Amino acid sequence: MSGVTGTSMAGSAAPAAGSGTTPPPYVPGISREGITARRKRNHRSELAIWWREIDRVLLFLIALLMAVGTLAVAAASPASAVKLSDAKHHYEPMYFFTHHLMWQFFGVALMLAVSQMSRDLARRAGVLLAAAMLVALMLVPVIGTDHNGAKRWLLGTSFQPSEFLKPSFSIFLAWILSLRLRDATLPVMAMSTVMTGLVVVLLMLQPDFGSAVLFVSVWFVLLLLSGLPVKRIAMVGVAGLFGVVAAYLFYGNARNRIDAFLGGGTAYDQVDIARHTLTAGGWTGTGLWLGTHKLSLPEAHTDYILSVIGEEFGLIACALIVLLYLAVVARVLRRLAHEEDLFTILAASGLVAQIGGQAFINILVNLQLFPSKGMTLPLISYGGSSTVALCIGVGFLLALTRRNPFLARDPFARPLVVSGARPAPASTQGATTPRNTPRDKRGPGPDARVAS
Repeated sequence: MSGVTGTSMAGSAAPAAGSGTTPPPYVPGISREGITARRKRNHRSELAIWWREIDRVLLFLIALLMAVGTLAVAAASPASAVKLSDAKHHYEPMYFFTHHLMWQFFGVALMLAVSQMSRDLARRAGVLLAAAMLVALMLVPVIGTDHNGAKRWLLGTSFQPSEFLKPSFSIFLAWILSLRLRDATLPVMAMSTVMTGLVVVLLMLQPDFGSAVLFVSVWFVLLLLSGLPVKRIAMVGVAGLFGVVAAYLFYGNARNRIDAFLGGGTAYDQVDIARHTLTAGGWTGTGLWLGTHKLSLPEAHTDYILSVIGEEFGLIACALIVLLYLAVVARVLRRLAHEEDLFTILAASGLVAQIGGQAFINILVNLQLFPSKGMTLPLISYGGSSTVALCIGVGFLLALTRRNPFLARDPFARPLVVSGARPAPASTQGATTPRNTPRDKRGPGPDARVAS
């Protein structure tokens, strides 16, 4: 009975195991909702890492400069709208202010996106951007748009290739100069010189002498930091002096600007008007939209926005702006003090030199201490492509200065040296003293006392 029962049970179990009604074994998997949730968690973790590694002090200083620029453009917008309106074009009083907000929003989005790049990705993106902008610069003399006697734009007056070349130029040169560590025989100085010379020639054809001076200055700063021989750098300095003399003798745009600066301004020169506007408000200014001298400025919202700030917010506000730029430069240099990667040092130094140098030139022009260059005040002046390009440059700067705070000061990175003692050679650190060494050569024993 039991055998029949066992046989029937075995026979009935066999087809059940092979039939399709048996549920398949459980295999762990992730549903579509789980994949979406995991992606959100990964994105939040990446943002958390970015926020932990970003230089928040530098980010705050940049945001403060851009906030000052928003207020300054709001003050200068009515004057520029009146100055630039004619029978064909009429600008509303806050036209430049509203457009500045739009460009700032777009620029900040790009800045935050670029700041999340790794160093390798930032290097590749900078090199590719520099190559593309170099090609665009070659097209400007052929199909560029002429505006106010200069041919600097493509696609109308909405795209200026030289502005986008500024942030990528430092990265490109840093990449070239850092190749010297891989192969000391590479002519990195000659390669960087050819690159800079080509950019300068293309800029002087527009003409844009101010930007050419800025590019050469950034190149010279990178040469100083790259560790090249002093004799070669001195030769470059002497060649630069001859270049300035040659530009004065054979380049009409530079000669006219230098002559106007050395000959002294008149009441109708734009630089003289800018200086009088800058000092018209005194220490505390006349107040927002209460200035009158700004109505005479040719480019109140761009080149001479510092004069508008001086008239309506006072010389104290101008001094604080200068301190903000100095704080940005000092913060980046302090961030690079413990950096060991040559490319990062050169690229970040070039980027901050470009921003600081452009601000320095603009401030000196407004003070009538430098020839007029047609150069905006970075992160403060109104601009379309210039604002976006500057934000991209700041994004590269933030990406290159990112640090893991837990690895900032590694106690095991370098041997600990006691104050007043000489560090042991690398080959003997950690080695024990042989037992057959005499006591006077092994040093004091464990029971010796340290003299106070």
